[in-house]
Amino acid sequence: MSKIAFIFPGQGAQYCGMGQDFYEQTATGKEIFDMASGLLGFSLPEICFEKNDRLDITEYTQAAMVTTGIAMMRVLEEKTGIRPDVTAGLSLGEYCALAAAGVMSDRDAILTVRQRGILMQEAVPAGLGAMAAVLSLDAAKIEEVLSQIEGVQIANYNCPGQIVISGKKEAVEEAGEKLLAAGAKRVIGLNVSGPFHSAMLTQAGEKLGAVLENVEIQKPAIPYVANVTAQYVTEADEVKPLLIRQVSSSVRFQQSVEAMLKDGVDTFIEIGPGKTLAGFIKKITRDAKVFNIEKLEDIDKLTEI
Repeated sequence: MSKIAFIFPGQGAQYCGMGQDFYEQTATGKEIFDMASGLLGFSLPEICFEKNDRLDITEYTQAAMVTTGIAMMRVLEEKTGIRPDVTAGLSLGEYCALAAAGVMSDRDAILTVRQRGILMQEAVPAGLGAMAAVLSLDAAKIEEVLSQIEGVQIANYNCPGQIVISGKKEAVEEAGEKLLAAGAKRVIGLNVSGPFHSAMLTQAGEKLGAVLENVEIQKPAIPYVANVTAQYVTEADEVKPLLIRQVSSSVRFQQSVEAMLKDGVDTFIEIGPGKTLAGFIKKITRDAKVFNIEKLEDIDKLTEI
């Protein structure tokens, strides 16, 4: 019998039109998008399905991505009866994982991530921070190079051969030059609105703590894997401190997948727009089944499980 993980992508996966078929063709999907619009005071279908500038702004992107992920997940569960044994998400995708694990209500996950997006957007003035993807260089070597440069750190351990760095703009640029000299195949600047998962966002994480004080946290019905530690979380009191740290800490996605593999997970279902996480997993292991749900018709593929 398969051991299944639900996994949810982060901010870099967004695109116009995400989740539109779930909204238009399922009652559950429409209910979740409409609920989110009522909570947030703006139209999620308008932001997600119509070409606009707001989808690229963090405070809107995060709410849009989490609403879409939750809507897709609830429709998937309803249509297939499939339930995960464990769940995880990359960056803001962790909030979908929290909803999947029964830690937060769908409502609270959407409201919290909206505030998280605002706090992260306001944390660093535009132009002061940067992020870059480092290709084909060992993580230990990247850590060694960055240890000699103040103001830059690893933001994402995505998969072998792909790591993202983040921090002060000048420090990221200096690190890029030194990483190329150290053997990186490429260093690609990312089009982002802030230096996410860097120490520059520490204050935003602390402010998120005040938001979380009013959020009800339940003991996980199933474990989820935390970005910060890449370890299973099974108790309610672990959740809020990890979410505060997550804003300014490295996302250990590769290590999270390795922890799930070690636990016997053999099937990963990526829920959300794009196939980014599925691609990472295929570089981490060739032994697991990997599915992606970004269109309503993709749910039919899960009969193979």
